[in-house]
Amino acid sequence: MSEQVETVQRIYDVVIQFVVGYSFQLFGAVLILIGGFIFASIASKALMRVQERRNVDVTLRQFIASMVRLIIIALAVIIALGNLGLSITPFIAAIGGLAVGASLAIQGPISNYGAGLIVILTRMFRVGDTITVQGCSGIVTDINLAKTSLKAQDGEDIVIPNKHIVGEIYRNSYANRILEGHVGIAYEANAARAVEIIHGVLASFEGVAIEPKPQVGIEAFGDFAISIGYRAWLPTLRYFDLMYRLNLAILAALNAGGIPLAASRREMRVVSQ
Repeated sequence: MSEQVETVQRIYDVVIQFVVGYSFQLFGAVLILIGGFIFASIASKALMRVQERRNVDVTLRQFIASMVRLIIIALAVIIALGNLGLSITPFIAAIGGLAVGASLAIQGPISNYGAGLIVILTRMFRVGDTITVQGCSGIVTDINLAKTSLKAQDGEDIVIPNKHIVGEIYRNSYANRILEGHVGIAYEANAARAVEIIHGVLASFEGVAIEPKPQVGIEAFGDFAISIGYRAWLPTLRYFDLMYRLNLAILAALNAGGIPLAASRREMRVVSQ
């Protein structure tokens, strides 16, 4: 029984000695961590407001504010460890070793983060732009270090890893998407009148962008028809609906204007032995 009492007494003495010897360091380290988190939050929000007043891109200002917050918190942790008398050199060496090993295992995500950093810093495109890349087209809804999210015309969500964007050819048509169509009219038809009719439909059709202006003209001379081409800019999220209705309106206007469309011709050969 006396041995157990002595063991408890020794443990109690060690705890008391530790609290007396390191209480101020622990208290100071906790205060440093709390102050670091508070200061990081205040600095991040203040930086966001400054960038917002200067009209900095929303993705870029969020990235900058997040990086500043992480740097301040990391500095607070380092100072707190130093206040406890702990050497941070072994921690830095261990983190470096882990980073090298992890980089080999997660090359894909790391390449996405590097590409995302390029996308954000170079401002290749912004939220709200319409881009076409890797055969996918849609409005940019979110950009972060790992991926870029698009909203397709039919409501689908498209997620593209950033490494498949950087270094590839992509198209940015901003808020709209271009419609390129053509219609074949007979050679005996009045081509100038057909161009005028199609141009009138495009100019008066609800949803077609005023700038850039729609374009209409003779696209090609085929064997049996004159191809009239037209180009117009349509809102990305309404692209297919407007395209279908616009083509129907062009057809109805050409019929009403007496413009004969080219009929398809087929050649049949009879070979006799």
